Amino acid sequence: MVANYKEEVAMTDQEFVSAPALILRSLASDPHRRAITTADGVEITAGDFAAATYRLAHELLARGISRGSTVTLLTGNTPEALSARYAAGLAGARVVNLYDGMSAPVLAEITASVDTTVLLVDAERYAHAAELLPLIDVPTVLTLGPGPDGTDRTDGTGPTGIGQDVIAASAHRPATEPAVPIGPEDHIGIRHTGGTTGIPKGILSLHGPYRDMFEVAFAGRPEDEPPRLLAATSLAHLAGVLCDVALQRGGSVVLQRSFEPGEVLAAIERERITDMWVLPPLIYQLLDHPAIGRTDLSSLRRLDYGGCASSPTRIREAVKVFGPVLVSLYGMSEAQKIAVLTPAEHARFGEDGPLPVGRPFPDVEVEIRAADGTVLPNGEQGEVHVRSATLMAGYWKQPELTAQVLQGGWLNTGDIGYFDADGYLYLADRLKDLIIVVGGHVYPTEIEDLLLTHPAIAQCAVYGVRDDQQAEHVHVAVVPAQGQQPQLDEVRAFVTANKGRIYAPEALHLVEAIPLTSVGKPDKKRLREAFAG
Repeated sequence: MVANYKEEVAMTDQEFVSAPALILRSLASDPHRRAITTADGVEITAGDFAAATYRLAHELLARGISRGSTVTLLTGNTPEALSARYAAGLAGARVVNLYDGMSAPVLAEITASVDTTVLLVDAERYAHAAELLPLIDVPTVLTLGPGPDGTDRTDGTGPTGIGQDVIAASAHRPATEPAVPIGPEDHIGIRHTGGTTGIPKGILSLHGPYRDMFEVAFAGRPEDEPPRLLAATSLAHLAGVLCDVALQRGGSVVLQRSFEPGEVLAAIERERITDMWVLPPLIYQLLDHPAIGRTDLSSLRRLDYGGCASSPTRIREAVKVFGPVLVSLYGMSEAQKIAVLTPAEHARFGEDGPLPVGRPFPDVEVEIRAADGTVLPNGEQGEVHVRSATLMAGYWKQPELTAQVLQGGWLNTGDIGYFDADGYLYLADRLKDLIIVVGGHVYPTEIEDLLLTHPAIAQCAVYGVRDDQQAEHVHVAVVPAQGQQPQLDEVRAFVTANKGRIYAPEALHLVEAIPLTSVGKPDKKRLREAFAG
């Protein structure tokens, strides 16, 4: 039985040290070590980064940011993005990331829904800011560095409406940790995932559960070998979490703007990378790149993967190419960590057959349940339910939805899975129609509702199709409006403009009618079969 988290922390609030504080203390204690290498190759020492972050935290406090405030980040893979997140955490604010790949209207709705106090923008997202700012009304918008006009502003606003350079403004602030009491049940952030209606769901996280993640990330690696992490996927997702742990553990981080397989392979060799996180489709891109055979991969100690279904064939191929370094991580934003499959356990499952996602972490309980709540025995498929100290606090401003998935301390993950006799968890399918693509989550209803507003579309059904490597792709079947003949390019452009590029379908199938099941729902299984290949 996992102890009740509130009972566990009730007597330790005075002793609690937040994750941002732990990270900054580690950096400040070893000021000369290289902490961050930017995408442009600029090296930043731990001392310089810690000092700048402390100053930024004091500047935010001076501007009224405190516990209960929301600091929203429109940032890329930059040291300023990390610094802003830590500074906001030190000030006691909750942090929200505006993901790349979502359209400006969706980002505007998120910005409003989380009660944004201040929006911080870095140089990587100035173009997005120009689209977003006319759609939002927030008290303060600040830049993390010189603004898009190239000037160092310490007051006033620039020509695009973006306000002061908050980093320049913080230069005179003290380079010391601010004395802000943070408790384990204070809000640390809101992460967003897909939703069937409206804007994506906001997942509220607390400081205590997030701090607990530091006890398991990079577990099992030698303490005398600090990680050197390559962050080639968005810092707004798991790469950012692993950056936190790497820096706190005395390691360093190498940033890349985005995932490009050739650049990733070059960085592994050049920077002697020890750790990296990727989604399975990105592993396949590395395996298929012509440079893979001539790249020195000997520095790698851990290659974490997860986030969507993977091809056992390709994962076994990756083990042969990269060595015994692959670690499968099964988790979700609502639960953080659930199960892990270590390098040694990968070898246990031979050359064929399915691969499990792993065994539950020691402090995580997992049950497989039937629809009526009955706990099922090993080998029988059912809904995956999870209980642990790292579960979300709930969906932001959605108590009814929270109550649907959190009951009695257990989270219904929405996944279908089963245990084998040795306690390994396998995922068989997804309970819902969620489509997981590189870059985020896509719910079909969101796209269907949008497409039905297009004048050339009378009916539609959106569904995910997995290729032979288990990567998911968005497909749409369309019944054209009378006299219309919609084309894939125009549908993709329409969806991208209104929802963002990660929602755009990769295939369009024109049909005379959408097939229905016996209960009148669109029969997406039949659609998949009809257009297979």
